[in-house]
Amino acid sequence: MTDHSQSTAAAEPTGRIVLLTTSHRVAPGVLSWPAWQTLHAADRVLCADPGHPQLPYLREAGVEVEQTAPDAQELVAACAGGRTVVVLPSGEGDQRLTDGLARLAGSGRVPMPDLELLPGSYDLPGARLLDLVQVMDRVRRECPWTSRQTHRGLAKYAIEEAYELVEAIEDGDREELREELGDVLLQVVFHARIAEEGIPAGADGGDDEDAGDDEEALGAFSIDDVAGALVQKLIHRHPHVFGDAQAETPEDVHAHWQRTKAVEKRRESVTDGVPVGQPGLALAAKLAGRARAGGVAVELPRGEGIGYELMELAARAEAEGVDPETALRAAARVYRDAIRAAEGVATPAR
Repeated sequence: MTDHSQSTAAAEPTGRIVLLTTSHRVAPGVLSWPAWQTLHAADRVLCADPGHPQLPYLREAGVEVEQTAPDAQELVAACAGGRTVVVLPSGEGDQRLTDGLARLAGSGRVPMPDLELLPGSYDLPGARLLDLVQVMDRVRRECPWTSRQTHRGLAKYAIEEAYELVEAIEDGDREELREELGDVLLQVVFHARIAEEGIPAGADGGDDEDAGDDEEALGAFSIDDVAGALVQKLIHRHPHVFGDAQAETPEDVHAHWQRTKAVEKRRESVTDGVPVGQPGLALAAKLAGRARAGGVAVELPRGEGIGYELMELAARAEAEGVDPETALRAAARVYRDAIRAAEGVATPAR
């Protein structure tokens, strides 16, 4: 009994290893309170990366950081006597160190210190968008094709990606939907990156080797300007969410939106802002909806030909709350499946 008591008393405390992780998407120096407490209380703080973005801020806060890269055995030894050692891994982590610690722990031959993973900063929702902006910036600078694109040269891709997104929605394919949303988002980020250079939206571009050489840098803006304007618009057009206005039904919300939009745009006609380049059925329905919502009493044009008949059908669909483009696509897909069935060809999976 005495020998066991003496052995227990003689055993040294094994200490504590803290791996302090930080997100590169959060400004350096912005750390959680537990992280600052641990850093100030630690016996040693180690960092192998002399360019670690947190180092200037830790020094400013009075935290002494040793620039060293111990292996697993050295780190365990540094904790002897109950000491706490904080390690700041690089942005890519330190696989060599963590694998070494795992091997030592698995061997059962070495008394291991407590090992703690302490997040010093957390990504907020949307943080990966920062990565997207950084990647887009580098691709724009270094890719021979991407670096020469202009707004006009990319316009066709925006249309294609929008249609592919609609198809993914109609198919109900969640994986495809996620991918197509990313492709649409790429168009937004790509155009915003080009806009930083002040290239006019109407400038020619594409595969022409001389494209962009004579473009005048005008009206530059960034993705932050795009996002900032969108935030302001959403807040301004949702007074029932961010203000004192009341909206009990979707119709109330739509009315708020249209009134606010009319004041913002100061349009002379209810048809202002309707893109005439959109598909014909969608255009006809949009015009009919604008006229109905604006209280403009005007008869549908009468004439010979299928165009006028389609115009009447589109207006009727809009009045009944049906999107004629979506309805026609649904019918067309049924027709496509019937054709494939007649040919003995399997219908594509949805």
